[in-house]
Amino acid sequence: MPDQEPDPTQARTAADLTAVVGQLSRRLRAASPQGELTPTQRSALSRIAADGAATTAALARAELVRPQSMRLTLSHLEEQGLLERTPHPTDGRQVVFSVTAEGRRTLTSLRQSKQSWLAGAIADRLTPAEQRTLTEAAELLKRLAAEVPGGSTDASPDAYARQRVDDPYGTDTRAGK
Repeated sequence: MPDQEPDPTQARTAADLTAVVGQLSRRLRAASPQGELTPTQRSALSRIAADGAATTAALARAELVRPQSMRLTLSHLEEQGLLERTPHPTDGRQVVFSVTAEGRRTLTSLRQSKQSWLAGAIADRLTPAEQRTLTEAAELLKRLAAEVPGGSTDASPDAYARQRVDDPYGTDTRAGK
């Protein structure tokens, strides 16, 4: 990040974008089935579904929460039948969590609800020219969001997943793991 202040136009664009992303996030949450999952539960379930089985500690690090908080989140997801625990393959003191078939169905339902609402809103509220502009803006937003934890500029969507390839259970305690 440069040490200089952004010009006023960039600062205003950043403020507007921050506000609209927050509003859009709230609308998408409202479009998904009520009472299904909290944002924290949805995030943890989505991460396990995307990245594979993981320990409580690995998930807590990835989600930037305390292990105690993640333990509560995972317990709730397990009680709902969305996650299952199995013994860690190399460390008998730990367990790993993976997504159940019901967990995958729930995630699919949540995503479909959000995407249906958004696709409908785009079709109903935007002209064809605005829809093309939005498609171009989505690509720009992907580039802005591509920075991965630790400041890497790896723009690929699988950057986080690649960080876990060598240690899918999150047992490596070296810095950056």
